Amino acid sequence: MTEIDPSNNRFEKPNSWSNPQSILTQSFTCGYCGDRIGTDKGYSTDARYETAKDFVAICPSCYLPTFIGHLESGSIAHVPSNPPGRNVPHIPDDLRQLYDEAWLSAGIGAHTASVMASRKMLMNLGVREGAEKNQSLVFYVSYLADNGFVPPNGRPWVDYIRSRGNEATHEIELMTEQDSTALLTCVEMLLRFIYEFPNLIPSRETVE
Repeated sequence: MTEIDPSNNRFEKPNSWSNPQSILTQSFTCGYCGDRIGTDKGYSTDARYETAKDFVAICPSCYLPTFIGHLESGSIAHVPSNPPGRNVPHIPDDLRQLYDEAWLSAGIGAHTASVMASRKMLMNLGVREGAEKNQSLVFYVSYLADNGFVPPNGRPWVDYIRSRGNEATHEIELMTEQDSTALLTCVEMLLRFIYEFPNLIPSRETVE
């Protein structure tokens, strides 16, 4: 069985499931732990799993459930899907909540909501790092970039969050999976640069 990377898993591992059934083997990337798995344990909509179309599959790595259903279009939906953006340790609780909202929204296909959460997260990040409250998103983007919170050559990424976040808020256009993926990738980069990397420095006692 694949071991879960604790830093990549946002969810507690269940102890067990009551009387799981045999289902048709399902292969997919788990939206919780990120492992590529195959499983024949879960629950189905038909007593005869050979004829069932919809399943709840239990991941053998993290034991969490994924709904697998057939849409009217003929495509197959996995809920949650496996959006980008790994868990980031050492970030403040309020930012973690927003990050998880953006991640979970992308995982269920709510890409506009995900983009808006990423936008709000950028504003909260600026305030937490010393910027004035009740300013515009442009102000916070500039503050983060001008005060060393954005890595070299990272300004275009943050500007991308600003532009797409504004469109998600003020325009009729809906955001796409590409938009939410790009924004989550950028937000993860900022969180790692500001919060995770400083905590990876060995202590003097360890070095000496």
